[in-house]
Amino acid sequence: MSEFTKIKVQSCPSIIVNSAFPSKSECLLRLSRALVHRKRPEDVQRGIAMLEGSLPSTSNPLQMREKMYLLAVGYYRSGDYSRSRQLVDRCLEIVPDWRQAITLKKSIEDHIKKDGIIGIGIAATAVTAVGLVAGGLAAALSRKK
Repeated sequence: MSEFTKIKVQSCPSIIVNSAFPSKSECLLRLSRALVHRKRPEDVQRGIAMLEGSLPSTSNPLQMREKMYLLAVGYYRSGDYSRSRQLVDRCLEIVPDWRQAITLKKSIEDHIKKDGIIGIGIAATAVTAVGLVAGGLAAALSRKK
């Protein structure tokens, strides 16, 4: 660093120097946050990919927690509720009273229950349809005799 730069930096308020140019990892985190909250599925997937790519090199526990939460949001928005729940559970192991994570977990569980009820309804409809077809075939065969 040149002498001129040192003087300039020392004369600036520290808050401006520290916040004026966020680090590359902070920029990636902000972009990933924006992408996982977008409506377009391609953007959500891109945000997930960016977060997954940056997760192994994250040493700051707060950034690790934030990235896991954003991954959980991304997976939730893309419909992968089981992966989202795993990640949000890991977040809650770190910070048990984190309200955002608790709210996300409740939303995930609501979707899983809803999907389960829909799945049961589909299965019941399929069993009923098979039963009606089998009953119709049995009735048709009994008439032929």
